[in-house]
Amino acid sequence: MLNEGDRMPAATLMMSDGSTVNLAGLEGRALVLYFYPKADTPGCTNEAKDFSALASDFDAIGVRVIGVSKDSPKKLAKFADKYSLNLLLGSDEHGHVTEDFGAWVEKSMYGKTYMGIERCTFLFNGDGTLVRQWRKVKVKGHADEVLAAARAI
Repeated sequence: MLNEGDRMPAATLMMSDGSTVNLAGLEGRALVLYFYPKADTPGCTNEAKDFSALASDFDAIGVRVIGVSKDSPKKLAKFADKYSLNLLLGSDEHGHVTEDFGAWVEKSMYGKTYMGIERCTFLFNGDGTLVRQWRKVKVKGHADEVLAAARAI
């Protein structure tokens, strides 16, 4: 589990376009990393659309936004195309990044427990230090709240 003030874990993501991104190599520019359970489901789609709609606002203040799920790069590319998303989507098929960020948690639904991705968001400053995190995110208004926090750093 990450705490505010912690350094960004060293991790590499496979992006929807097939390229790889080393998160440690992104230092020098603030970063929003948000984790979501599954592409092309209602909540995850709305969250991606909200962040995508604010992409130019994040760019204007020098903040990169990456959405992360365990979906394959191919599925993420289809998801981005289907909804004309203009943000980076990273694949963590093996779950290492998700675990490093404490986003792989026990969940329950209809009385059954299972492991899954907790919808959560992390805001890192340009030095790679965690300045804010949101756990158990509710989608409505979340992207706006993250943008406001990003403007404050």
